[in-house]
Amino acid sequence: MIAVALLDWRSPEHFDHSGDKPCVICTKPTPLRSARGKPVHKVCAEDWIDRHTVKEDDA
Repeated sequence: MIAVALLDWRSPEHFDHSGDKPCVICTKPTPLRSARGKPVHKVCAEDWIDRHTVKEDDA
């Protein structure tokens, strides 16, 4: 079984009504913002977390 990061971005602070900005990962436009205010798609952030998290097998 593979664990996959699933972020909960239902709260309104993850949506920027001022307009789209380029995602910091894929550079495509997005109105979504990370918890730190960076423009990023939810799926891009989840994929980044998956690729940069040390897994038990990697340790």
